[in-house]
Amino acid sequence: MKARVFVTLKPSVFDPQGRTVAEALHTLGYDAVEGVRQGKYFELDVRAGTPGEARALAAEVADKLLANPVIESYRIEVGEV
Repeated sequence: MKARVFVTLKPSVFDPQGRTVAEALHTLGYDAVEGVRQGKYFELDVRAGTPGEARALAAEVADKLLANPVIESYRIEVGEV
């Protein structure tokens, strides 16, 4: 089963990389892009009996290793593919 973990900076944390990308997009003429936040994406292949078990395992992994809870938050998607 696949568990996808999307890690992003919390809204209150300054994101210099996102700001740089937004400025570059504006320079290229994409003025409709009002902001950019950068993040990380992890795809886990997990052995789990149910989607709930896969989600719980992914959350445990994210809490312990993938995300820094002080400055980052995460969301998890679980599916077969």
